[in-house]
Amino acid sequence: MRKRIIAQNAPYSPIGNRAKWLNVERFAQVEISSEDPAYPIELAFRADMETGWRAAEAGEQVIRLLFDEALRIERIRIVFHEIEIPRMQEFVLHWSPDGHNFRELVRQQYTFSPPHTSEEVEDFRVDLTGVTAFELRIIPDISGGSARASLTELRLG
Repeated sequence: MRKRIIAQNAPYSPIGNRAKWLNVERFAQVEISSEDPAYPIELAFRADMETGWRAAEAGEQVIRLLFDEALRIERIRIVFHEIEIPRMQEFVLHWSPDGHNFRELVRQQYTFSPPHTSEEVEDFRVDLTGVTAFELRIIPDISGGSARASLTELRLG
């Protein structure tokens, strides 16, 4: 896994093969705004993991995938779990055909109310061609609370 810590508003700088789910660890570099060492980003790309990624600090977080070659994305699956803190989260998905100009794909809010509403699962069907970069921005608590962003699963196909 190639990764580096980036500033939350850092612009992307530029630097194939497809199965049902893209092997992100093999075909992309990952940029993240922060990472709890106990919950590295690699865990979010593996469907068999239940812990996933967690930010090291509160506030808005960025996960950016920089693909080695332009590719087509037809499906995006995102899973979030929150079992402790009631909160309203917002996430935004962006994609770029050239690594500089990002286009907003989805902006969505979700209210977690553990223990009854503790999981958000989103499975989007899309038709994106020539994708060189993909970005997920998470605001874990739109009211500005101290919740840390987390991501159980991020899969692209």
